[in-house]
Amino acid sequence: MTDYDALTARIRALTQGETDEVALMATIACELHHSDDRFDWTGFYRVVAPELLKIGPYQGGHGCLVIPFSRGVCGAAARTRQVQLVPDVYAFPGHIACASSTRSEIVLPVLGANNRLIGVLDIDSDQPDAFTDKDATRLAAILQEVFGGL
Repeated sequence: MTDYDALTARIRALTQGETDEVALMATIACELHHSDDRFDWTGFYRVVAPELLKIGPYQGGHGCLVIPFSRGVCGAAARTRQVQLVPDVYAFPGHIACASSTRSEIVLPVLGANNRLIGVLDIDSDQPDAFTDKDATRLAAILQEVFGGL
């Protein structure tokens, strides 16, 4: 399991003073991906047009390149601005199978200043039911700290 206190401290030290969204996403994706064996694919999808996400910095195998807000777990997180905690991706209506190994997923909206939707953080696991409410809470806190003022 992730040592969120140590992870938060590392991310804080690495991102302090940085304002470039892509640089921040790349750093966070790397740190998260290597922090926990449950994390099989870790990355960001960026809002690039109304109702449209495109792949951003990530770690792991190839991801989907484009995801409309109307499709999949990432689209649901962007559309609702709510964390999507999916214990079984095959039970999620409209799940987009970017990787056949994905069994469970957590997706969090990435919000900047004034509640501006920057994108979503997507973490996939090859294990079923890999994510908890603690993961959602601690990851949301990291995202808020890093992106909340942008």
